[in-house]
Order: sequence, then structure tokens, then C-alpha cells
Amino acid sequence: MTEKCWNQIGIQGDRSCPQLNTFIHCRNCPVYTSAGRNLLQREAPENYRAEWTDLLAQTRTAITSDRNALPQLQRATAEFFEPLSLVIFRLGVEWLALAASTFQEITPPCTLHTLPHRTNEILLGLVNIRGELLPCISLSNLLGLERQSTHAKPLNQQGDLTRTVYSRMVVVNIQGDIWVFAVDEIEGIHRCDRHLIEEVPAVVSKAPVTYTKWIVNWQDKKVNYLDEEFVFSTLKRRIL
Repeated sequence: MTEKCWNQIGIQGDRSCPQLNTFIHCRNCPVYTSAGRNLLQREAPENYRAEWTDLLAQTRTAITSDRNALPQLQRATAEFFEPLSLVIFRLGVEWLALAASTFQEITPPCTLHTLPHRTNEILLGLVNIRGELLPCISLSNLLGLERQSTHAKPLNQQGDLTRTVYSRMVVVNIQGDIWVFAVDEIEGIHRCDRHLIEEVPAVVSKAPVTYTKWIVNWQDKKVNYLDEEFVFSTLKRRIL
């Protein structure tokens, strides 16, 4: 019994082969080695080479017919494995995130100057950031989030470690448009692996208005990764 004896009386079978006492495993047995050598040295089936030659020729033609196919594949592969760089912050009870590339500056709260006949629940007014007057918005009101006091409060993290949380103002640049908005807490820049990202649940993604692009799992929290283009294009339509 030599025809695939390793599957019958060998390590993959009932292990009744007396040679196992000597060789421990079938891969150490000369019978197994000989079977593998015969498999690799067997004659190729008829038309085998011709079929593979045609198949490889068709694949090469399909790729070269579209010069962008390979670069697109390389870019898609790089994007899949490259971690996301994002800034995580809190508005009220909601943890949110935006791409780190959109952030220009994080500052303490600044004095707000209202605009006559223009100030509303979304466009709050102007703030002075390093000598430049920039529009200040309420991202909470734009997203329809529950309002909560932004006063400093203690937050317990990692056992008995206690720190004080302060509100901040952030400056973002979205396709050349600069906006300022306040946040209740900011966690800074984080690099997030792609496997920690989830698609938005269907019950949310089918809603009439949703600003969430992905759900990020971060420190046992579900963080809404915002679609910055959609958020701020909606903002411009609402205030202009």
C-alpha cells in the first residue's frame, strides 16, 4: 500500500503504519519523498504548454490594453494597507473624527464676534486666529447633535489616572476654505489600521442625511469618521 498511504495508514490516516515508529512523520519517509518527486517529474498533459501560453498572452494583453490598470491596482493596494491618520474629538457625548490632513491649528477658546444679520445657529460669527478673522461655526448644530456644556470636567481613564478636560477651538482647511469650530475634548492625532474600520450600518447609511463615512473602533469606543467633503459642502449651502 504505497498509493497515498500517508492518507490511509499514515499521519493523516489511522496511524497504523509501522514505519511511523522510525520516521515519526510521513514527510520524513522515503515513500512520501519518492511520491513527491514522481509528481513533479511526471509528463505534462497534452496541450498543457499551449493552453498556458494562450492564457498568459491574454492576461498580458488585458493589462497592457489599459495603461492605467497597473497603477490603479498599486494605488488601491497601497491605500488598503496604509493606516489612516485622523484627529479624534468629542462634541457633547459623541466621539467624532476627521482626516488629520484637514487640521491647521488647535487653540484655546477665542472671543466670538457676531455678524449683524448673518449670525445663526450654524454660523456663530468670526474669531481672531493669529490676526486673521475666520468664520466660526457650530459643528454640533450642523450635525444635529445633543447640546452639552463645554466647561472643564474631570475624566477618569486607565484606572485611577485622572485628568482635566478643556474645550478647544480647531481650525480646519477643506479644499481651501478655512473654518473654526469648538470641541468639548480633543484626543489629538491617531494612526488607525484599516482593519479597525467598519462600514456604516445600513439603517444609518440609508438615512436622508448622514455625515458619517466610516465607524472607527478606538479604545472600546465607536468613533464616527466624518465625510469632510459632504459635511463642509453642506455647511456652505446652509450659510451662503
